[in-house]
Amino acid sequence: MKYLDVARWEFIEKVKSKAFIISLVLMPVIMIVFGVLPGLLASKPDEKTITVGIIDETGQILKPLAAKLDQKYKLPDGRPNYIVRDLKEDRAPEDVKAHATRLISDKLIEGYFTIPSSVYDSGKVEYRAENVGNIRISERFSRTIEEVIVEHRLTGRGLDPAEIKKLMANIDVRALKVSERGGEKESGFMETFASAYIVIMMLMFLVMTSGQLLIRSVVEEKSNRVIEVLLSSCSARDLMIGKILGLSGLGILQMMVWGVIGLGLAMKSGANVFEMESVLISVLYVILGYFFYSAIFVAAGSPVTTEQEAQQITSYVSLILVFPIVLMVPAMQNPDSSLIKILSFIPLLTPAFMVLRVSIQMPPLWEILTTLGLLLASAVFMMWAAGKIFRIAILVYGKRPSIGELIRWVRTP
Repeated sequence: MKYLDVARWEFIEKVKSKAFIISLVLMPVIMIVFGVLPGLLASKPDEKTITVGIIDETGQILKPLAAKLDQKYKLPDGRPNYIVRDLKEDRAPEDVKAHATRLISDKLIEGYFTIPSSVYDSGKVEYRAENVGNIRISERFSRTIEEVIVEHRLTGRGLDPAEIKKLMANIDVRALKVSERGGEKESGFMETFASAYIVIMMLMFLVMTSGQLLIRSVVEEKSNRVIEVLLSSCSARDLMIGKILGLSGLGILQMMVWGVIGLGLAMKSGANVFEMESVLISVLYVILGYFFYSAIFVAAGSPVTTEQEAQQITSYVSLILVFPIVLMVPAMQNPDSSLIKILSFIPLLTPAFMVLRVSIQMPPLWEILTTLGLLLASAVFMMWAAGKIFRIAILVYGKRPSIGELIRWVRTP
């Protein structure tokens, strides 16, 4: 049972380190800031009135546009959010654009819209500004200009725009997720996306943090020749298992702390993005997937001898974890597609894709049992292969072995 002593030593040494304590607190803060701050900044109202120029070649849009903007958009203190400036009144037609450009340079207007006389047919409007990335201005003005043009078209055909607006009232559709037992739960795109995204990200952080610690621990001990002393008191198998268990406990502790923080925030905000059945099944995939990835880290990281090589190995394995996130939206739209099902049976991708499918639409029982069995068999095989490689690689220095040499190590009795 020497691997338990190794696991205990690895856990205690790492959990007392300043880097772990800082990451334990800092990572949730960073995730919350990255997740919440952009939304808060995007929804923050403007602090002052913005002047926007209009070159209205129709002569019919500017006044109703100004009235609608004044009615729809106000600053918190009640002042109008936007002031519309008629640039055609400032200069002769041939000098209007040059004058508008000077006004932008002098910071007298934020930008200007050019509404051509053909806008009723073409529907095309141009916006020029130093900062065309201000989506709020372009989106609000384009939507309001569209309203004015549509009302003009309706009036031209003898229709009442106000009556048409009543007839085209928005319909609010509630999305309710139905379970096999007949239960219902309100769940939209963001709830489903968030539940899958959170679990996949937790798996990714767990593998990345523990995997990096595992590889760096081996590299540090090899470079200091400590590994030879350790092998004199325990076998390579005990050392490998002990390192995996000790650093796994470290990663699980980290996930538990982050999970408690996330659960507290979810309860405080009234969010309900998890179902207990989905969580329990997802935990199985996360645990088996973690041990599978850990074995890959051991097999790939034990031959390396430098920090640079360790970082390269970590980045390569991490790319595999990022791949399912790229396909999250297509998988949510059609979780039973042939592509998603095929990817779910590839052990490297099974944890992420099955967590995703479980949270969206529970797969058939045979798929869950088959993928769990396949992942378990892959984890056991990878642990066995990693043990073979680890036994030889930890005492090899200098040139990194080739793929062929690693295969020979695995086949060595």
